[in-house]
Order: sequence, then C-alpha cells, then structure tokens
Amino acid sequence: MHESRLTLWFARDGVLDRLAIALSGLCMVHCIGTAVLLGLVSAGGSFFSHAVHEIGLTLAIGLGLIALTGGIIRHRRVLPAAIGGIGLGVMAAALAMDHSGLEAAYTVVGVGILAFGHMLNIRAVR
Repeated sequence: MHESRLTLWFARDGVLDRLAIALSGLCMVHCIGTAVLLGLVSAGGSFFSHAVHEIGLTLAIGLGLIALTGGIIRHRRVLPAAIGGIGLGVMAAALAMDHSGLEAAYTVVGVGILAFGHMLNIRAVR
C-alpha cells in the first residue's frame, strides 16, 4: 500500500485523533492525580516514575505524527498539526523539568493544546 494511502487509512474518520484525545485525558488525570497525591503522601512509587512520562510522550508523538500528518494530507490544513506540535513541545519541555507542581502544570497545558489540535483535525476532516 502506498505510504500516503496508509496514512489516510489510519487517519480516516478521526479514529486516531479520538484515541489521542483519550490519551490526553488519561495524561491529565495522571498529572493532576499525581500532584494531588504527592501533596498528600510523601512517597510516590513506580506510578510516578519518570519512565511513565517518557512512554506517554513517545505515544503522544507517535499518534500525533500519524493522525495530524494524515489530516494535512486529507484536508490540506496545517493549523491543527501546528497547534498539536506546540502542545507536544510544551509536553517535552515539561519532561525536562524537575518533578514539581510547575512540571505538572506545563504538562497539563501541553496536553490540552495537543488535544485541541486533534479536535481541530477531526473538524477539518468533516
């Protein structure tokens, strides 16, 4: 199958965008929950490990590349991908920070921007 057709198949009907938005929601729950829980408990455990954030960012980048690039091919609008890219950049910057409330806030903002890009992508395809 030709690469652009494969990308279009993956991006059709906004399936990957919806999956990415769901992943964004899980990320927000994790970040906010972690901040609240760490405020109540002094030890974090493996759920709060840095590897969870690295894996999450890797998944977000992968889904974003496929879904948002597929959207550009289908609807020829770059804005959803540009907004999604900004969100991914904010998330990556948060990953480089020390674990603090500020890191969680940056992550939540980045995830929100990324989810907004995916919503724009779904709307542009319709």
